[in-house]
Amino acid sequence: VQLQAFGGGLVQAGGSLRLSCEASARTASNNGMGWFRQAPGKEREFVATINWKGGSTAYADSVKGRFTISRDHAKNTMYLQMNSLEPEDTAVYLCAAARSSSATSHFSGYHYWGRGTQVTVSS
Repeated sequence: VQLQAFGGGLVQAGGSLRLSCEASARTASNNGMGWFRQAPGKEREFVATINWKGGSTAYADSVKGRFTISRDHAKNTMYLQMNSLEPEDTAVYLCAAARSSSATSHFSGYHYWGRGTQVTVSS
């Protein structure tokens, strides 16, 4: 069971990044998946989620309209397109596979977590 997030980096406010999360086929082919983030000194927070078919998504209010989650089953990869980035978006971003096939924003709904990727947005 492996999840690996990558694509983070340093970007100026207003810029864009695309994060990717590669999953082993057994891990996430039939599972909902999600992105979470954790900033220094803060609790982990929900960012976005997508169901296994890719037809249902949900976003945190703070990123709605700026971030887009998607997945490509052929590549066993989930993406997070982040536009209009703000300094408040600075955090380690983690991807996770849900316990079910549904999209879920609840932390407890995930049982596989990957290593994060750092996103830093400068003002």
